[in-house]
Amino acid sequence: MIFSNAVARIRERAEKRRRFNRLVAEIEGMTERDLADINGNRGEMLYNVYREIYG
Repeated sequence: MIFSNAVARIRERAEKRRRFNRLVAEIEGMTERDLADINGNRGEMLYNVYREIYG
């Protein structure tokens, strides 16, 4: 039971890290023009991604 809980937590953390890395890569891949088109701020977007995934 303890082992399966530990494995489940590790898998959950790994999935969160994959989601975070995927979203960060997408944001980092945006050009300044892309950001201007959506009226976005890269720093704010990265901050919100972190908050959304990690709380």
